[in-house]
Amino acid sequence: MVFRRQETGVYDIERYLRIRSAYSPSFLPDGSLLFRNDATGVAQTWRVDEPLGWQSQVTFHDESVSFASASPERNELIYGMDEGGNERTQLYRVDATGENVVNLTDEPDAKHRWGGWSHDGERFAFASNRRDERVFDLYVQGRDDDEPRRVCETDGWYSVVGWSPDDERLAVRQARSNFDHDLYVVDVDGGELERVTSPDDDGTRYSSVNWSPDGDSFYLVTDEDGADTLFLARLDVSTGEVEKVVDGGDWNVGGVSVDDETGRVVYGRNVEGFTDLRAAEIEDGGLVELPTPDLPDGVIGGTSFGPDGDRFAVTVTGRSRNANVYVVEFETGDARRWTDAATAGIPRETFVEPTTVRYESFDGLSVPALFSTPESADPPYPVVVDIHGGPESQRRPSFSALRQYLLAHGYALLEPNIRGSTGYGREYTHLDDVRKRMDSVRDIGAALDWLGERDDVDEDCVAAYGGSYGGFVVLAALAEYPDRWAAGIDVVGIANFVTFLENTGEWRRELREAEYGSLEDDRDFLEEISPVNNAHRIRAPLLVMHGANDPRVPVEEAEQIAEKVEENAPVDTLIFEDEGHGFSKLENRIEAYTRLVEFLDKHV
Repeated sequence: MVFRRQETGVYDIERYLRIRSAYSPSFLPDGSLLFRNDATGVAQTWRVDEPLGWQSQVTFHDESVSFASASPERNELIYGMDEGGNERTQLYRVDATGENVVNLTDEPDAKHRWGGWSHDGERFAFASNRRDERVFDLYVQGRDDDEPRRVCETDGWYSVVGWSPDDERLAVRQARSNFDHDLYVVDVDGGELERVTSPDDDGTRYSSVNWSPDGDSFYLVTDEDGADTLFLARLDVSTGEVEKVVDGGDWNVGGVSVDDETGRVVYGRNVEGFTDLRAAEIEDGGLVELPTPDLPDGVIGGTSFGPDGDRFAVTVTGRSRNANVYVVEFETGDARRWTDAATAGIPRETFVEPTTVRYESFDGLSVPALFSTPESADPPYPVVVDIHGGPESQRRPSFSALRQYLLAHGYALLEPNIRGSTGYGREYTHLDDVRKRMDSVRDIGAALDWLGERDDVDEDCVAAYGGSYGGFVVLAALAEYPDRWAAGIDVVGIANFVTFLENTGEWRRELREAEYGSLEDDRDFLEEISPVNNAHRIRAPLLVMHGANDPRVPVEEAEQIAEKVEENAPVDTLIFEDEGHGFSKLENRIEAYTRLVEFLDKHV
């Protein structure tokens, strides 16, 4: 294939979308490393035996592999895959050579959520809604068995989060919302869930749950007892008592991993979106720090421990650094890159780093954001205001081929972490709950004010872009500030909160109502703020893109808003029949983002 180099001196969008990513490491017992790579156009599992060694493909599918977990005892793995983005993940086992693929679940109408291997590699656990689409029961299955054994029935959103060191119990987490969790243990042979956390801990988060080497406690992160930020804690399984081990201060501790054989620990603090990664080992219940990992600055996570516990692998990405896997030695902190995800021949030095900024919103709230300006053009710049989804998420400085293309093409980017974003404390995340929803949209209005005060920005050439919940914010902002936008781009976005909640996957509805409001109690309000009911105020040209198989935000949301807006403004619609909540296949991403770039160039 011959790539076209444009007169502006930048490569075309297809070239940027061919930049590769290597991520999600998992050590095999022989010390080689599994990881996921999108070199074939969809994420597949690959293997590498040494730093920057030959990378061999292990899985070969037309659909993306969603995870891959190496067996602790054999050179084999279990991986997950759905069909066309429908998120009804099935589990498969395959040798690390890529041979002998076995479909372990074969229940295409059910979701299967991975719960990990037993330490002896003879069994694995998962949660599934195969009995009742609304709830997730817990299962254990032998590696050679055709059918799983149900450990217990549940009445909600439950996940297996780890096997005890003796393989006799499972750690289980229940989520009533993204900010309200409880922990349990259950015998692998079956029985009742035994609650570990206090029934009085409403609105408490528990995540990154790890068994201690002695099996008596969990090491995890929590905001227990009303803490504003997450901290690393030890939770006694028998008493439920929580002891703070590492306080993150003004920032969340997250991504804790414990090797329950050696007691070695890897954890990080999320400092303004960047990961401050640390290594330690457990001693008398606390942590003794080990040498700081010598890794590049960026967003770091996905820890996998080596078979001897002397090293660990992580994914490292940055705004100017596409994702690759590094391996760190515990004793020295020395790190080496093992994977070689290519940049499609685009020089790394052309990638632009953002600046962290803050602007004041309508009520005095300080809103954090990433702001990037192109080095390939002179001001004033057109701007894309890029709004993340969630809303319980955070825009962090990880790599994005699309964003680097836009910067190379002369666009500036503003990526606000509006109220409701994670990463800035409990109070900040709740500032947009239910009846406060439109305050987050007003944060976008304040972003427009901030841009308008800058000499390097053309305030007549500003576009809104966002996906999922970010798509709702785009649509709402187009309606609230109709004369201030040159264009809007809505990707898998929510247009009507009522129909969204009615039609989203049954297993998700309760969790989403906890954030947005319930159909029973808040229907009138949800109708009032739904962009589809305010579409007559939208004047800017709109691009709507969606996947026909989206189980989270059904495609009817795109169809509704396109029909309403086109009565007053130009609308361009693109629906992919083989995608879900986002675009996973390279040919679809090329078509989608080519359309996006053409749309921006025409209207902005």
